[in-house]
Amino acid sequence: MSLVQRKAMLKAEGFFPHKKNVKGTTIIYSRKHPTAKFVRVVIDSGIGKRSGKVVGKIGVKLCYVNRQKSWREITTEVFTTNTGLVKTIRAQEAAEKFVKTCKHCKAKKFTAKTGNVVCANACWTTWGGKKKNATTKKTTQKNPQKTTAQKKSPTTQKKKSQKVTPKNQRTYPLNKRVGKKPQKKRQKIVAEILPGDLVSIERIELDTFKEDYTGKVLGIVMSVTKDGRVNVNWTANTSNLESYDLPFTNHYSTVSRHVLRIKVLSRNVEWAEAA
Repeated sequence: MSLVQRKAMLKAEGFFPHKKNVKGTTIIYSRKHPTAKFVRVVIDSGIGKRSGKVVGKIGVKLCYVNRQKSWREITTEVFTTNTGLVKTIRAQEAAEKFVKTCKHCKAKKFTAKTGNVVCANACWTTWGGKKKNATTKKTTQKNPQKTTAQKKSPTTQKKKSQKVTPKNQRTYPLNKRVGKKPQKKRQKIVAEILPGDLVSIERIELDTFKEDYTGKVLGIVMSVTKDGRVNVNWTANTSNLESYDLPFTNHYSTVSRHVLRIKVLSRNVEWAEAA
């Protein structure tokens, strides 16, 4: 029943199976994104190609088809079951709005094997050489006399002689005993973050709220360890934050000047001092 139900749901949502799966042994389904051009919703059905049986969960992701007809993965693949398939498809389709766009050719960006977020069309290969040649020409056309004068000016300038005050004319401040500033007591700030929470990020500086990233960064909490480490599947990020900057714990210290902390969107969760 699970296999029949899975195939029926995929067909009802307008997905068609691919003839080949280069990377695996399961059947891949896909269809066009309802609103975005060159974007396809791709589903790993979890159905074995040879056995014809269910061998795993369903994986849903978005891919961008570039100028060379290559498919670039622009969202993280999210795995689900038959009951959560339609909901996961809708969430991935909505995540398309959060994917960064190339400012030169307007194509979607993706994370390359090097870890860098680059244009799916690799458009920098066409304009990158022209930009490099233009910068080299500008540097060679600079006035050589001006640069040599700037280099020589620090060495040629004479140091001004400092005026020394005689001892009998010197005034000294009274010996004041300066007390040490009281150190701020370290406090642990925690929040109850649970698997399945829909989350974003907010920035705190010196215990003061500075910025809310709701609408720019979106993720789903996959798991939380006993020591407070939070594993988040970040499905969208249109901010200037890199992946290594995103928070990964349910706690932080009050002595930290700059804090990026997780903000739970699916329910009301407050950050407070640990008991």
